[in-house]
Amino acid sequence: QVQLVESGGGLVQAGGSLTLSCAASGNIVEISNMGWYRQAPGNRRQLVARQLVARINRDGTTHYADFAKGRFTISRDNTQNTIDLQMNSLKPEDTTVYYCYADHKIGVNPEFRYWGQGTQVNVSS
Repeated sequence: QVQLVESGGGLVQAGGSLTLSCAASGNIVEISNMGWYRQAPGNRRQLVARQLVARINRDGTTHYADFAKGRFTISRDNTQNTIDLQMNSLKPEDTTVYYCYADHKIGVNPEFRYWGQGTQVNVSS
């Protein structure tokens, strides 16, 4: 079992910055991908409507959603099993809940994705 704890959400004015952090703990064997999704802004009825924000592989390879490119930066510490998401130039449309995830692998078994509880980001205009 792997637990993910997120921190760093909050309220910020448009144009401001926030850093989200996520720490994985528990019986960790190997974590391949880690990253962040967010609840699709404005889509409160569809609980499964999450959109990828950014992900980072164990080797440091990153991928960003188009809306995150140039504004958000994801980083990772493999020794601590943590990731950070630096978010700059925030916009009101970035307001939503952000979820951390980690893909845990044990030997040849398929990876299992764990999720954090989510952290709220509010950007005021």
